[in-house]
Amino acid sequence: MEPAAGPASFRLAYVPGVTPGKWARIWGERVPDVPLELAAASAAEAADLLRAGAADAGLVRLPIDRTGLSAIPLYTETTVVVVPKDHEVAAVDEVSVEDLADYVVLHPLDDRLEWESTPGVAAKQRPATTEDAVELVAAGVGLLIVPQSLARLHHRRDLTYRTVSDAPQSHVALSWLEQRTTDLVEEFIGIVRGRTVNSSRGRGQQAQAQTSAAQKAQKTQKAGKAQKASAGTSAQVRRTGSAAQAKASRQQGGKSGSGRSQGAKRGKPGR
Repeated sequence: MEPAAGPASFRLAYVPGVTPGKWARIWGERVPDVPLELAAASAAEAADLLRAGAADAGLVRLPIDRTGLSAIPLYTETTVVVVPKDHEVAAVDEVSVEDLADYVVLHPLDDRLEWESTPGVAAKQRPATTEDAVELVAAGVGLLIVPQSLARLHHRRDLTYRTVSDAPQSHVALSWLEQRTTDLVEEFIGIVRGRTVNSSRGRGQQAQAQTSAAQKAQKTQKAGKAQKASAGTSAQVRRTGSAAQAKASRQQGGKSGSGRSQGAKRGKPGR
């Protein structure tokens, strides 16, 4: 019976504004036998993708419906207001929510900031997405308060953004299905938490151990070959030395015999 095949890949969903590139690179180094597939997902659909099994884990923006899901907060983002470059808010470095009270503030349907009360003057309609809201800001319809990563994602030359000091903040988290906390999920948790290879509890540590064992076996094999080669060379040297010694002995013996013959001839004068 053939052994069961390992997972073909590890699928990671991520919402707009989140950049998983660094973690994907580390994954490739630690778990090279399991490709990491990145799947872009909207903030609204990310949790449903995880529950449906369409992704093994997801980088999501809290809050989400956490039914059946585990989540680990990773970092908190600065909140900013997006404005036209020639808007008076662009003249300062930072504003408060109260400073925006007299302006129309757009509130898109995919907003993940938890407001106790909607800031500013409400627009007549709510844009469907943050991207749509940015277009409306450019058109002069209103202002938009978002996490800084989204302001950067939808950057336009005619827009800029400023920090909102007292606005709710966005929290990015790693989430996965509680019933599917696999070794690969554990490995990715270790990566996003900054664990080293030796402290990781997932497959990366096993892979490192296997690599070390393979390297050790390779070194042992090379050492064995070198030892055999050295032994062969020593034996050859010994054989060469013995042959040379025997030849020298034969030559010495030949010279001694010749000397005795000549001595015998000299000792017998002719009559």
